[in-house]
Amino acid sequence: MVDPGSAQPSRSRTRLALAHDWLIGRRGGEAVLERFARITLDDHEPADLYTLFDAGKPIFPAIDRFEKRVSWLNSIPLGSSKLRRWLLPLYPFGVRSLSETLSFHHNRRQLDLLISTSSGLIKGLEPPPGVPHLCYCHAPARYLWSLQDEYTAGGGLAATARKLGFGLFTPWLKSWDRRTASNVTRFIANSSHIASEIRRCFDREADVLHPPVRTDWFKPSDAPRRDFWLVVSALEPYKRTDLAIRAAAKARTKLVIAGTGTELASLKSLAADIAPDLVEFAGRVSDERLLELYRTARCLIFPQVEDFGIIAVEAQACGCPVVARRAGGSLDSVIENATGAFFEDPTPDAVADAASRIPENADSACRTNAERFSVERFDARAREIIAEILKN
Repeated sequence: MVDPGSAQPSRSRTRLALAHDWLIGRRGGEAVLERFARITLDDHEPADLYTLFDAGKPIFPAIDRFEKRVSWLNSIPLGSSKLRRWLLPLYPFGVRSLSETLSFHHNRRQLDLLISTSSGLIKGLEPPPGVPHLCYCHAPARYLWSLQDEYTAGGGLAATARKLGFGLFTPWLKSWDRRTASNVTRFIANSSHIASEIRRCFDREADVLHPPVRTDWFKPSDAPRRDFWLVVSALEPYKRTDLAIRAAAKARTKLVIAGTGTELASLKSLAADIAPDLVEFAGRVSDERLLELYRTARCLIFPQVEDFGIIAVEAQACGCPVVARRAGGSLDSVIENATGAFFEDPTPDAVADAASRIPENADSACRTNAERFSVERFDARAREIIAEILKN
């Protein structure tokens, strides 16, 4: 953890605080937070990291070095587990308490900049007067602004309760979310699609800085490509893995699915019904196994609408072309007829047709395209933006 230091700290370097929705596990959002944490540790004087929930587990080395300031919501029994989803109406009150904590610590030791990375409501954090707030936005909260139908899909008591809760609280939460966008001095969007969403939801403009991809790890090899499609995804409704299974059944092509989630049982049942012996569920895979899959798959099937989609770039970094929906972040990361193929309608026929049109021998083009999203390029642009906001 970062030592808060003495009562008379040196002001030779600017002092930065970070914020993130929650620290529960390692996904794309935490990878972005890690880069901002590393830049802060290398170039500035680090303050604390503010978050609604903290499971207390290691995330990434740079993140783990920060002192965590956690909202009172985290003290609710099982608050840092999946129960946090049911606490959504309380999030604004958790953000308000964190704003008060931030102000208290600023009064003790002055901050120069607050950087939040958010796909939820932490972007509503109010900085102390005179302190700019830079928000890297992965998406305006999807469960409020774009994917609420997917979050309330299904039957049973839980789905009914979610629908009732969203019906009661969504108007107020959206109003709060839009109003507190004024707490952000400057937005960064992770794709052109999200820049448009920030404009639609918050009436604000945003710079575009794509997330960093580990192109130093994900590289092509001389291994021959094999005749199977690949899906790498959390198995949740909005990821549309069911569409990939139906397309594989239509094309009579083997499909390997790497990942797990709440849809695992229903997807296994679907595969057994319509594509017996064609679908392999690999579960959560290691980095080494994932690298092998990217290097040998015929193509990656990317059927969902993503904010950006780091997985699509990881695949291309290994020379693997991508079959993607013509929407969302894929429009920034996939080049049609060079590194992949798009489909318009979310139907099995459309996916299978696009898979039949992926370019041959695309390894070199895919790799060159993926290098646009390297960690080094992300860090360089992030440093430029931080310098610009600190000057103003």
